[in-house]
Amino acid sequence: MEMPKVDPFILSRKDELVARLLTVLPDDGVIHADEELRAYECDALTAYRCPPLAAVLPRSTAEVSAVLKICHEMEIPVVPRGSGTSLAGGALPTADSVILGVARLTDVLETDYDDRIIRVQTGRTNLSVTGAVEADGFFYAPDPSSQLACAIAGNIAMNSGGAHCLKYGVTTNNLLGVTLVQMDGTVVEIGGGHMDAAGLDLLGVICGSEGQLGIVTEATLRILPKPEGARPVLIGFDSNEVAGACVADIIKAGILPVAIEFMDQIIIRITEDYAKAGYPDCEALLIVEVEGSEDEIDEQLALIKDIARRHNPVELRESGSEAESAAIWLGRKSAFGATGRVADYMCLDGTIPVSELPRVLRGIGDLSDKYGLRVGNVFHAGDGNMHPLIMYDANKPGDLELVEEMGAEILKLCVEVGGCLTGEHGVGIEKRDLMSHQFNPGDMEAQMRVKDVFDPKWLLNPGKVFPLASIAERGA
Repeated sequence: MEMPKVDPFILSRKDELVARLLTVLPDDGVIHADEELRAYECDALTAYRCPPLAAVLPRSTAEVSAVLKICHEMEIPVVPRGSGTSLAGGALPTADSVILGVARLTDVLETDYDDRIIRVQTGRTNLSVTGAVEADGFFYAPDPSSQLACAIAGNIAMNSGGAHCLKYGVTTNNLLGVTLVQMDGTVVEIGGGHMDAAGLDLLGVICGSEGQLGIVTEATLRILPKPEGARPVLIGFDSNEVAGACVADIIKAGILPVAIEFMDQIIIRITEDYAKAGYPDCEALLIVEVEGSEDEIDEQLALIKDIARRHNPVELRESGSEAESAAIWLGRKSAFGATGRVADYMCLDGTIPVSELPRVLRGIGDLSDKYGLRVGNVFHAGDGNMHPLIMYDANKPGDLELVEEMGAEILKLCVEVGGCLTGEHGVGIEKRDLMSHQFNPGDMEAQMRVKDVFDPKWLLNPGKVFPLASIAERGA
């Protein structure tokens, strides 16, 4: 994976940079020793590593602004970092960049149950947002699998989703306002505690912009009352394609479960060995969850089970208690960690029309045979957000290159069937060279002009999203 060229002049100014940063941050907020910077050399896409020039940990919007002013004046690139859980290399630094981490921005600033909003600093973890309001009967809906660790800042940057996004939407559907610090240190407020802001939809531009336009330090989020109840059903099938067809039929029937999750045989066995969730030995597994009153749940599950039976399931198990529900979800929530115990893997993130699930699953199987690499499929089937896990040996020469080649073919297939390169992980460095497969040069130029407005010197999150050749061609 090619990285942007490093500016030796910037490297020579490290001492000057550190001295200036220490005028606006306390000593423990500026990290510059080589051994300490190792902690910031990669994110969750651990195949690629590069220690930064320095790292800073501000505690307020004012401190973020002060840091960015210094870096802007010195023309030093800045890489925003939430919790470092990005699976697309979104927080991978360059050797001449400063990591700006928001991990110390964790305060709850406002809670308004009448208007159903909460305003938080964006270093706060996803799950802890719900933790701040659940005692009062509310929750924050987006629930990525990394929600215990991932930061709201990163969720906004990548427009993260989660298992329950089928009903509640992804981050953009639950984000009402942000405090954004631009690269020159200017602080702007976009949106706020109301349903729709007047004027241009700048909030829609910011959410999913991958740290290319500014650093979000505070966010106003939508919170929702907890549902009366929820109940999952576990459905096993003898092929991936049949499971995919069942998902398509559920959606076509107009039923809106809160979640439809898919696991194939490889992932079922890996997670069962790890979590002992009691999953059946089958080729594919669906977890379908509905919520509401007991009557609503019974009615929805009756329709879903009727559709499932038309596809001859090998097992159909409805939860009968909270303990059984927890067991059904245990394996799915453990899937990524469990897979990491048995192999190195690269997690992809293409999104496709639900009707194309059988075709794409078949195509992934064919590519697995072609490249001789195991692929485990675990994903949010209800909205077609695929997460193939390509397993390999990081210590075997050539394996990483094979994974990259195979991953590119899978993502191209997603685009070819009417989908897109990413659903919630972002483009980062992983997919930037595939952008031309989804967008023509005019499309990408329009996107890059937006960055010109917010970050004219192109100092924020260098080497991400856009192909390096496209950036070079326009002199950025």
